[in-house]
Formats: sequence, C-alpha cells, structure tokens
Amino acid sequence: MKMLAFKFLQIIFLLLFIGRYTIAENPTHQAKKTYIIHMDKSTMPASYNDHLLWFDSSLKSVSDSAEMLYTYKHVAHGYSTRLTVQEAETLAKQPGILSVTPEVRYELHTTRTPEFLGLQKTSTLFPASDQQSQVIIGVLDTGVWPELKSLDDTGLGPVPSSWKGECEIGNNMNSSNCNRKLVGARFFSKGYEAALGPIDETTESKSARDDDGHGSHTLTTAAGSAVSEASLFGLASGTARGMATQARVAVYKVCWIGGCFTSDIAAGIDKAIEDGVNILSMSIGGSLMDYYRDIIAIGAFTATSHGILVSTSAGNGGPSPGSLSNVAPWITTVGAGTIDRDFPAYITLGNGKAYTGASLYSGKPLPDSPLPLVYAGNVSNSTVGYLCIPGSLVPTKVSGKIVICERGGNSRVEKGLVVKSAGGIGMILANNEEFGEELVADPHLLPAAALGQRSSNVLKDYAFSSPNPTAKLTFGGTHLQVQPSPVVAAFSSRGPNILTPKILKPDLIAPGVNILAGWTGAVGPTGLTVDTRHVNFNIISGTSMSCPHVSGLAAILKGAHPEWSPAAIRSALMTTAYTSYKNGQTIQDVATGQPGTPFDYGAGHVDPVAALDPGLVYDANVDDYLNFFCALNYTSFQIKLAARREFTCDSKKNYRVEDFNYPSFAVPFETASGIGGGSDAPTTVKYTRTLTNVGTSGTYKASVSSRSSSVKIVVEPQTLSFTELYEKKSYTVTFTSSSMPSGTNSFAYLEWTDGKHRVGSPIALSWT
Repeated sequence: MKMLAFKFLQIIFLLLFIGRYTIAENPTHQAKKTYIIHMDKSTMPASYNDHLLWFDSSLKSVSDSAEMLYTYKHVAHGYSTRLTVQEAETLAKQPGILSVTPEVRYELHTTRTPEFLGLQKTSTLFPASDQQSQVIIGVLDTGVWPELKSLDDTGLGPVPSSWKGECEIGNNMNSSNCNRKLVGARFFSKGYEAALGPIDETTESKSARDDDGHGSHTLTTAAGSAVSEASLFGLASGTARGMATQARVAVYKVCWIGGCFTSDIAAGIDKAIEDGVNILSMSIGGSLMDYYRDIIAIGAFTATSHGILVSTSAGNGGPSPGSLSNVAPWITTVGAGTIDRDFPAYITLGNGKAYTGASLYSGKPLPDSPLPLVYAGNVSNSTVGYLCIPGSLVPTKVSGKIVICERGGNSRVEKGLVVKSAGGIGMILANNEEFGEELVADPHLLPAAALGQRSSNVLKDYAFSSPNPTAKLTFGGTHLQVQPSPVVAAFSSRGPNILTPKILKPDLIAPGVNILAGWTGAVGPTGLTVDTRHVNFNIISGTSMSCPHVSGLAAILKGAHPEWSPAAIRSALMTTAYTSYKNGQTIQDVATGQPGTPFDYGAGHVDPVAALDPGLVYDANVDDYLNFFCALNYTSFQIKLAARREFTCDSKKNYRVEDFNYPSFAVPFETASGIGGGSDAPTTVKYTRTLTNVGTSGTYKASVSSRSSSVKIVVEPQTLSFTELYEKKSYTVTFTSSSMPSGTNSFAYLEWTDGKHRVGSPIALSWT
C-alpha cells in the first residue's frame, strides 16, 4: 500500500512538473518579436490595386491580431510587424515573400576642428556659399535640442524648394521648433516600443527632441551655425561652428534609451530619402552580417542609388583587428583621430615624480598638498573592484582619499561617481594595454584625471610599494598646438575588413577625440542622472564624432560640385587625405605608440581643402555595385534583397572584386603551407581601376612606395593623360609575392600626380 501511495505521489509530481514545464514553455513559444518583411514587388497579384492591401492580406494570413508597425517604400518594398517564431516561419513560405528578417538592436558609436582642418581657407576657394545652403544633411540619431544657438538660421535664405520633409509634432516638440537651418525633425519609435514597451514620457520625449545629447552633438558637428564664446565650463573656449555652416539639417530620431532598432532605422532612412536629403549621417553600428541582411547596408544602397552620400562611424571596437562596422563599399566608413588640443591634468606623487593626464573637471580644486592614495582593488569587496563598479568600494577605506581606478567595464564618469559616493575625494583613471597612451577627457563630478598606460603602471607600482602613498592632482585648462596630431584613437575600430577582405576599410579618419559641439538641455555633460549641471556645449569622444565631421565636409563638396556622385565625393575625400606629418613621419597609433597603418587610418586623415580640387576621382555607379554583388557570387535573390531590383549576373562574364573601382587596395594572399609559409612559388594578382578627370587637363605619373620589398608592384600604364573634363582612363596594378607566414601584413602607397594634384591610394597586403 505504501508503495502504491509512493507511486501515486510520483505520478502527481510528474504531472505537476510537466504542467509547469509546459506553462513555462508556452509563453516563450508564443512570444512575439519584430520582423522586417521584404516582399517581391513584381509578384503582387493582379487582384490587388494597392500594395498596402497586399501587405495587409499577407500579414492577416498568418495572424489576425498583428499590425504593421511601418510600411517601407525605398529601403524595402514591405513592412515591419510583430510575430511569433511560428508565424514568421509560416509567412516566409508564402508566395511573394523575399525574406522575413528578425530585428536587430544597434548602438550609438559613442570648436577647434574647423581650424585644425583648415576650413578657414575655403572661403577664398569657393565663394558660392548659396550652393552649400542648398545641401541638406539628414542625421539619424537621438534627435535634436532645437533651442541651441548652433541652429540659428540668421542669414540663411528660404528652405530649398526640393525639400519635402516636415517638423513633426510630439512630446515637447512642435512645428515652430524648426526653422531655415533645422528644416525637418521626425521620430520613429514603433519598433522600440514594440520591443520594450511604451515610452515613459516623464523620462523620454516621444518626439524628435533629444534627451540624450548624442544627436545634438553629431548634428551641430556636421553643420552647426557659428556661435561665439562657446565652451564647456570655460574649456575649449572660442567660436564653435560645424563643418558646413551654411548647410541645412534634418533630424530623424531612431535611437532611444534602449538602443536603435532596425525597424525604426529603416523607417528613418526611408523617410530621409523621400524628404530629399543630400547627405545621410549615421553614427550607428552593430555586428557585421551579409550585405543583403544588413538593414543599414540595404538602406544605404538605396540612398546611394538616389545620389545621397551615406557617412557612418567605423565603430569603437579598437584597437582590436577586424573590429569594424559598416563596411559596405557604397558607405563612407569613418575612423577617429585626435586634434591638436588637450585638457591636461597634473599628477604629482609623494616621491616627487610628476605625470600628465587629461580631464575636463572644472569644480572646486583639491588642496595643494599631498593626499592619501589607494588602489581600488585594495579597498573593495569585489573581485572586480579595481574597475570601480557601483557598490564595489568600501567607504571606510576610501573616505578622504584619491582612488586609482582601472579603465574598462563601465563608463569613465560612472567610476568617478562610484568613488565620490564611497567618500573618495579624487580619482585617477588608469589605462591598460588595450587603451595605451590614449587620453580621453571627461567632465567628472569630482577631481579626476585619465592617465596613459606607461604612467599608470608606474603610478600603481608606487601605490603598491610605498607604505604611505600620496598624490596631488591639479588641472591645466586648455592647451593648443599639441603635437603630434592627429594620432589614431585607440578606440577607433580597425581593419582588416572581415566581411570583404578585398575592400579596404576604414575609408579614412577624422577628428573624434575631445570634440566640442552642441548638447541637450535635458541631461548634464556626463549623462548621469545625478548630474544636474546644464550646458549648451559638451566635449565627448568616439567615431560617432568623426562621422559627422565627414558628413559636413561631404556637404561642402556637394555644394561646390553638385554634379558629383556619392562615390566621387568619397573618392575626393580619400585620395587627398594625408598619412604623414609635416616632418614626413607616418601618423601614429596612440594604442601602440608606433606608426599607424591603412588598417588603422584607411586612406589617411581627411583634408577638406585638398578634397575640393582632387584632380581625379574613382567614380562608381549602381551598375558597378551590382557587378560587385556578382563578384561576391550573390544569387539574383540575394541581389534583389540588397539592391531592391531585378538583376541576373551574366554567366559569361568574369566578375572580380579586384576590379571594383575603389580608391584603395586590399590584397589578401593565401599562405602556401599554413603557418610559417614555406613555398617560394610566387603568386600574382591583378587589380583594375578607372580614374575620371574632374580638374584641368594634364598628364599624371604613377609612383609606388612600399614598406617592404617582399611584394613586387607594377602599375601599367605608368602615365595617364587627360584632355577633357570627365574623361576616363583605366590602369592595372599587378602584385607578385612569394608566400609569407600567415598573419603577416605589409603596406604600400600608390600615387598619381600631375605636379599639382596628388591622387593617393593606400595598399594593404596580407597573408592568411
């Protein structure tokens, strides 16, 4: 009887367990997520006279309750919606459906630069600023703070007649917030809200208004009007201006507190194309994926086909190799460098040794006397306490002391807040090997400074070895004419291009470290909720900052040469970029302290004055990009997804990425016998390029400089003569190399010159 009772209890328990397991499984199976639906326009049944009805019918066939979040006209022919996994799988099998793509969340890639770039010279080079005022830059970001003086429209004429956008009304935003400078403002939140729930309008504006600051900063960097007496707490004082001060700007808010969702990004790009922007700036990115599945690549392709140059950030994944985002060859991919301005902080140790760091701290100074110094890892209750994460420091061991915190893990300004909350009176932020000597200044809430790796190592050795370590911390304001500059920022993402190794990325670098630009009135300069300081300008860093520099410079070129294609503008910026300082030394990589390479800086640092008159350009059109897809062995189906058009590769034609007309060269060789090489049999590859004359008549001669003699590089022909505007001439470059050990990289540089113009192309050689 006892055994029967036991068996009965086992059965009851088992049934309860199965029931619980089934209940737990059911919500997961039924959980909905956002998908972007690409439909084949050519297959719409004749019974429908409207595509929206067709979209709705396809959706209702798998779900009675689902609704369309957005419909897309340019980026895709289709819509986005919320579906269960089963519904998405069923929909994908229906006729007329090209793809059902799950939504991806992307992240933001987070003054003096006009002078540093030489833009004060341009007024004598092209007086027609009214042409620049016809250029409209669309910015996809966190929105705009419309009251900024950087958006003053004084002196601007009527809004270009080609403009079709509008200023959308929303929470804390109305149509009167736009003017002749800020010509449009839209917001896209349906994907964000579908994923994370309704927006809390007490903390976030359901409108184009910027509650974060990032969008206002990128927008005013690209095209902010000149504002005198601008600064952050008196630092970096002077006249703040964007790159293209006469250009118009339009805002597309697609990023929110919870991130940037692809259904919203797609809708933003779609509207920007429809509204009539000329330049599209996106400091957004995520992981690499095939072009036909990457919504930014797809949207950028459509924009490019409409004559819109798309500028994006390379990412903040450096200095790790192969860390790039946004590598499509129709996108301009921008890395980050420094400018010749620093904000020094001085650290003097108890042993008399002194070191220089960086800081934007502007509050009450520390006493001018040695103060106790401790290492965070030694005054923590956590195994990762050295990072100064919230709640990790022991107040009794920190109170009244300067704390050494290691960089990484959480934001730099949050580390300072953690120290302050624990009773610390100062912080030194120590760089590790990953960040090298890079000094990023921050507006800390307590006296604090960033310190390079070498000095940080000495600092920690002193703190560990001295029985009573002490330090003094003082601040030096703003220093100009800092050399060497630029240097490649450690955080700037690096090549090689993992997705398409024969396309060199990034394209170029631009200022992205300690950049002063407009800021939101909703949060303080640190972005922390406890920071109640309000500023009109802020100083921040990231490839998010370098991207809008190039967007604004592209607007200048578009204004000066309205007939140029996006590829021609990108080429002009790349082939005139510089890779060395005035003393002839190569631009440094701050992460290593060594000369940088094209995997770090691409074609080099942007030089907008030279870009206005490049002489020759490497042009490309939609047909070239379609041939590029064929070279990647894309099917007609995949091309239709990426390019939104019917195209079949010609089986009789030999398509090669080596022949795609890009302004730079990436040449990957295969190692003959794996690691260590071993075979002396030479490998030869040939690349073809075509140059278009956009200047005066002239004869250009080619020259090649190489850091290594291991590869023979031959250019044929070695001279090209141009007599007419837009005349085209082709040439080949042959690379011959014996096998090298896997992982070897070498670099060279090709230059065409007529004595006046310098048309340069970096060459990256690698062995895998």
